[in-house]
Amino acid sequence: MKHPPRRTGRLLVTAGAVGALTLGALASLPATSAMAATGCSVSYTTNSWSGGFTASVTITNLGDAVSSWSLGFSFPDNGQRVTQGWSATWSQSGNAVTARSQSWNGSLGNGASTNIGFNGSFTGANPSPTSFTLNGTVCTGSTNPTPPPPTTPPPT
Repeated sequence: MKHPPRRTGRLLVTAGAVGALTLGALASLPATSAMAATGCSVSYTTNSWSGGFTASVTITNLGDAVSSWSLGFSFPDNGQRVTQGWSATWSQSGNAVTARSQSWNGSLGNGASTNIGFNGSFTGANPSPTSFTLNGTVCTGSTNPTPPPPTTPPPT
């Protein structure tokens, strides 16, 4: 009785090729990643006198932990200026103000707060800013999950 020739080598090569094609196809699928939940609240209080004021700013992180932060806001009045700040690196361009974390207060876990402040000057009125951002996210007092980017089908 004659036995058919062994094809073990060809079967392994064929199985390997199919496996490589499958892995290649999986690698070309768009990846989905979990997006961090973002959210913050800001308390801004001032003590004013003629032409000057001190501001106390408490930042509370309501989202996922951050290892550094940047707080942004705009003064409502053109005559408002930051003259000296503490517990952050302060900068101002026009009405736009930015405070960046220091090495010792940059880490904010969920629910954690930090307090920063500055002395300022004003001519005319001294209204409080009405909107703040933390790392580019508007602080609304609640958590806003970032929507994932749109996915496109892989090329054929």
